[in-house]
Amino acid sequence: MDRFVALLRRELRLALRTGADAWITVAFFAVAVAIFPFGIGPDPNILARVASGIIGVTALLAALLSVERQFQADFDDGNLDQLALAPIPLELVCGAKMAAHWILTGLPLTATAPLLAAALGLPGPGLAVLVPALVPATLLLSLLGGIGGALTLGARRSSVLIAVIILPLLIPVLVFSIGAVEAATVQQPVRPNLLILLGLCVLALPLAPITAAAAVRQALR
Repeated sequence: MDRFVALLRRELRLALRTGADAWITVAFFAVAVAIFPFGIGPDPNILARVASGIIGVTALLAALLSVERQFQADFDDGNLDQLALAPIPLELVCGAKMAAHWILTGLPLTATAPLLAAALGLPGPGLAVLVPALVPATLLLSLLGGIGGALTLGARRSSVLIAVIILPLLIPVLVFSIGAVEAATVQQPVRPNLLILLGLCVLALPLAPITAAAAVRQALR
């Protein structure tokens, strides 16, 4: 645990030196949400009906912007080779990178989402469930995005490849996270959707770092 915390601090410190990723992600999220009323129309009833879908899709797409940089920077400057040779499990390194990505992108997006959802007119019950639904959803994106980033190390146009790999896997995440918000707005039980999201997180938390570490080892050969 001490090693994991040290690795996590390293990742956060390196990312915060520029501080651009979190701001760019949140800015993209806000701009993308603001564009939808121009295409759908200003009718508040229509916007309120589709608000949960808009927020869910744009939040996950915004988080994808920085997924590539989980491993790419360390791969380019050789630090990833040093980390692989260090007496630290590579799975721990991958887990720390995924956790740092979620802290720097997933949490800011989750904190911003209620404000944007309220601007679209999402009803109060849906707003109350939005954050509990987005927390596991963005965590799953960071975990799956780490796998995609590791699989595409050294590839050309890796950002496009990551999107192709990750977006199909995110369909269940979108279905259950948006489903929880929709269920709350119509006074239906939200617990099944949230429990499925938590179950996916429990499954992905150990498997994602192991899978990403195997892909990193293959890329470093």
